[in-house]
Amino acid sequence: MYFWLKVLHILAMTIWFAGLFFLPRLFVARHRREIDSDPAYWNPVTNTLFFRIMTPAALVTITLGGILIAWNPSGAWLVLKLVVVAGAVLLHLYMGLLLYELGHDRCRHGPTFFRVIGWIPLVLLLLIAGLTGAKPQTLGDLPAPPSRNVDVEDVVPGLEDGAARP
Repeated sequence: MYFWLKVLHILAMTIWFAGLFFLPRLFVARHRREIDSDPAYWNPVTNTLFFRIMTPAALVTITLGGILIAWNPSGAWLVLKLVVVAGAVLLHLYMGLLLYELGHDRCRHGPTFFRVIGWIPLVLLLLIAGLTGAKPQTLGDLPAPPSRNVDVEDVVPGLEDGAARP
């Protein structure tokens, strides 16, 4: 079961990040008034990409990631990965805001900005892959997390001598 949850998590993450890579390209096309910037084409395509593909994939990725964390939490890499994932979620939300503004012809940025923002998902994806692949147990001087399950007796004093458990 763990294996299939991980496979689905990775597939959903791949779909989500494909959208994060492609949406800035559509923003550039809109700003430069290219052939695919016609509102009759651009609005349905970007809305379908963001609302029907990217957002559900992001929700599935985060949900399955939460289940996998509950299943097997370990290491300092997980905390760093969650920080990077939070950055990806913020980028997703910001792209939704940009989509809304561009859909109403309120463009505050140029094509260079959209090209730069198109590189951010790559950096996030490389960080996620690196952290997941390396799985460092510690960060610098921070101690490693406990390697065994903690018993109630270790946490609550007075339970080690057969005292009643709650």
